[in-house]
Amino acid sequence: MPVMKHLWILLVVICCSSCQFFETEKISAETFYEEEMAALDWREVDQYPAFQNCSSITEKSAQKSCFETSLSQQLQEAIALHKQKVVYDLLDTLHLKFTISKEGRIISDTIVLDSLVRLALPELESRLNQGISNLPTVSPAQKRGIPVTTQFTLPIILTTKSL
Repeated sequence: MPVMKHLWILLVVICCSSCQFFETEKISAETFYEEEMAALDWREVDQYPAFQNCSSITEKSAQKSCFETSLSQQLQEAIALHKQKVVYDLLDTLHLKFTISKEGRIISDTIVLDSLVRLALPELESRLNQGISNLPTVSPAQKRGIPVTTQFTLPIILTTKSL
């Protein structure tokens, strides 16, 4: 008899328990997508763009540093090919704003130059634009393994010596 009593209690407990305790919550694909999009930080990439010499670097900060250094060196070489004499010493920082497409093309957006620099070196902006157009294609930045378009501002310190 005690066994029957225990079975009866077990049966009552099972019947009174709701099945919702055993079900998993289902979310729609749209809800999942919206939650993921809200959680992503679109101002940061998982992998920075890379020139051929930087492609083997895996650490994020080292990737960024290698990319910026390679870009700066290549632009300095493009400017150095065209020596121009100036009347007075210049020490200024110009800001090169550019976009790297998800296909890896580097596109110059704007070059912010001081008016004195523009007056002293009138061809500087066109030389920088030409240097950018001659840059090799890069591996684009990636977010979650997908190539993305990125925008950068590269400060370039300009120093010249007068005649």
